[in-house]
Amino acid sequence: MLDKKQMSEEDVKLQFITPAIVAKWTLDRITMETRITDGQINLKGNFVVRSQPKKADYVLYLSQNKPIAIVEAKDNTHSVSYGLQQAITYARMMDVPFAFSSNGDAFQEHDLLTGLERTLPLDAFPTVEELSARWESESNGGNGISADEKKIIAEPYDSSQNTYDPRDYQRTAVNRAVEAIARGQNRLLLVMATGTGKTYTAFQIVYRLLKSGLRKKVLYLADRNILVDQSIQQDFSPLEKTIHKINFAKDDPVTVTSHEVYFSLYQQLAGSEDGEDDESGEETVARFAKLFTKDFFDLVIVDECHRGSAKKDSNWRKILEYFSSATQIGMTATPKETKYISNIDYFGEPIYTYSLREGIEDGFLAPFKVINVRTDISDGWRPLKGQLDKYGKLIEDRIYSNSDFDYNIVLEDRTYQVAKEITEYLKSTGRMQKTIVF
Repeated sequence: MLDKKQMSEEDVKLQFITPAIVAKWTLDRITMETRITDGQINLKGNFVVRSQPKKADYVLYLSQNKPIAIVEAKDNTHSVSYGLQQAITYARMMDVPFAFSSNGDAFQEHDLLTGLERTLPLDAFPTVEELSARWESESNGGNGISADEKKIIAEPYDSSQNTYDPRDYQRTAVNRAVEAIARGQNRLLLVMATGTGKTYTAFQIVYRLLKSGLRKKVLYLADRNILVDQSIQQDFSPLEKTIHKINFAKDDPVTVTSHEVYFSLYQQLAGSEDGEDDESGEETVARFAKLFTKDFFDLVIVDECHRGSAKKDSNWRKILEYFSSATQIGMTATPKETKYISNIDYFGEPIYTYSLREGIEDGFLAPFKVINVRTDISDGWRPLKGQLDKYGKLIEDRIYSNSDFDYNIVLEDRTYQVAKEITEYLKSTGRMQKTIVF
C-alpha cells in the first residue's frame, strides 16, 4: 500500500475521507464534485473562454432543499485545515452552516453559526442527527427553528417536467424567503440581478408555500402585460391549473375567488391590459376591492418593484396597503431609493442579494463592455410650446433627461435610433447573438 503522503487527493478521498463520511451519512444525502458556479466567461479578442467552475468535493444534505455541510479534501502533503477556507467560502456561497476540511488524517470543522472551530478524528465525523440538532439549536441567533420552519424546509421544490432544479443562489434565495415567512416576517425584499431568474425564484417560493399549506392565496403584481403572460406561460406553468389572470371588466366577484394564484398589473382600466392608462392608485384599489376582501390574499409579490414612475410606485403601494394583512415580497434588480420612494423603507433590508458582479463572476451572466452612442437628444429634450402626445394630452413643458426617457416620456424617434444602433452593431458582430435591451 502506498504511503499516505504519496497518494493523490482522489486516493485520499477514496480510502479515508469518503469511508469516514459514509459511515455516518447515507448516500442519498451526499453529493460529490457538486458544481456551485458555471465558471466565469472571459472575452479574449473574438473568443470566449470559461474559467474552471467552482466545485465542492462533498455536499451533505438534510433534505433536497437544505444543504447543511461542505467538506473539502486535500492530499496528505497538506495540513488538516489547509482546505478549510475554501470550504468556508463555498459554505457562504451556498448558505450552509458547517464547513469541514480533511487531508485523510482528521477533520477540521468550522461552525459558521457560532464561529467555533475544532479538530475531529476521522471516526468522529458528526452524524446527520448531530449536525441537524446543532443547526436547529444554533439558528436564528440561538433561538432555534420553529415548527413552521421545519415544515417548509421539508417541502421539496417543484421538479416536474416543466421546470428545472434551482441553481445554488436561487435555492438560497428561496430558502431565505420561505424560512423568513415561516418565522413570521411579513415584509421581504429580494435583490437579484437581471437575468438571474427572479420570476423562477418567485415561482419556487410560491410553490413551496402553497404545498406546505403556509399560504393559500397569492397575488403576483407586475407592471407590464407581457411580463404577466410570460410568467404564467413559462416559470409558473406547473401551477397553470390554479392560476387566474385578473380581468376587472369580466371577473365575477363570486366565482373569481376559487383560484389559488392570481396575476395582475399595478394599474389597468376595465377592458385594458397594457397598464398604460392614467389610473390613480385609489382607482386601482377600488377595482381590487370589488373582487377581493382586504384579507383575501395571504401572499403578495411585487415583481420589479424598483421600476416605473412615482405614480406606478404609488399604485402598487396602495394595493399593498389594501392587502396589508398579507405577507409581501418585493423583487428587484436595483432597489429604488429616492426622496419620494424607498423599497428598503417599505420592505426592509434585503434578505438576500445576488448582484450583477456575482452573476458575472460565477459565469451565470455574460460580461459586458460599454459602447457609448450619442443621440441628438442625449443632452435632454424639451417639447414645443403646446405640444400634445399621441393621446392628445398636453406634454408638460420642461427639459426631459435620460432618467425620464421610457419612464415618464417615450420618444419614438429615440427608440428608433436605439434600435438602429443595435441593428448595425449586430450586423458586424453576429446577427443572431443573444441580446437584452434595458
